[in-house]
Amino acid sequence: MINLTFLISAVLAVAPSRAPAPSPANIQRVTIPAADSLFDTIAALDSAVFDAFNNCSAPGQLQKHASYFSPDVEFYHDKGGVTWTRSAMIANTRKNVCGHFRRELIPGTLKVFPIKDFGAIEQGTHQFCQFATGKCDGIAEFVIVWRHQKGSWQITRVLSYAHRPLD
Repeated sequence: MINLTFLISAVLAVAPSRAPAPSPANIQRVTIPAADSLFDTIAALDSAVFDAFNNCSAPGQLQKHASYFSPDVEFYHDKGGVTWTRSAMIANTRKNVCGHFRRELIPGTLKVFPIKDFGAIEQGTHQFCQFATGKCDGIAEFVIVWRHQKGSWQITRVLSYAHRPLD
């Protein structure tokens, strides 16, 4: 017979750590304690890549945004289809994003999972806000695969899906 107190203690001992990250605020940590620095790294990269995305109309920002992506990145978008290269993805960003809207990470949704000998998986929910009106009117889920190689991080795969109106 299993001791109930032992079982509850065992479950609590393996529960994921949840503590607010320094930036962006209120991001949920879903990593093991040893991976907290990985979480912080990916959260900072997410903030940087989307700061450039959100300001891609400004000189140099679209190129900065592009620098976070592998040349052979695969970008899967449920509404827009698939792009197979960084140049195609950046052309779509230039045409459809720059000057039109910004992306905001929904606080508390970011999750980071290590990939042994490769990098990390980032998962979360983001909303999209129109520059013209200031109104945030769309929301979607995302998964980003990051490769860590020779001391730098690059995005190799992106899934952006479940796009829907923000209620």
